[in-house]
Amino acid sequence: MRALAQIARELDLGQYLRIGKGEETTGGRDKNSILADSLEALVGAIYLDKGFIETQNIILNWFRPTIESARAQGLGLDSKTALQELCAARNLSNPEYEITESGPDHNKSFTAVAVISNEKFEVGEGKSKREAEQAAAKLAYDKLNARTS
Repeated sequence: MRALAQIARELDLGQYLRIGKGEETTGGRDKNSILADSLEALVGAIYLDKGFIETQNIILNWFRPTIESARAQGLGLDSKTALQELCAARNLSNPEYEITESGPDHNKSFTAVAVISNEKFEVGEGKSKREAEQAAAKLAYDKLNARTS
């Protein structure tokens, strides 16, 4: 949603919105949710007016800086998504995670191992399943990324 809202800001879409007095007084023209929804509506309108190919070209033009920025940042904040995208790009199976937990209920620890195309990677650890999966995904991503495609 933030990416859509940012693109809407770059297009200065907020100035063209018809919003109620309440939204106007609370800064509705710059709210992420309103801007993101408005951009989605604009894309739909362009599609209905111009068709798929023209809409695709416009969207790619709008999103190109965001996509390039994400590529430059590498993993960013979500290692699981980055690993899934890398696997898709290399025609590997989607990552699966083997999770184990240990410790008492009030102080559990989790470990996760990413399994991709029957290959197990290094163990990631965390205080939650999600944290352990993210750690395991980062380790697997780094190892796969170091290999030639």
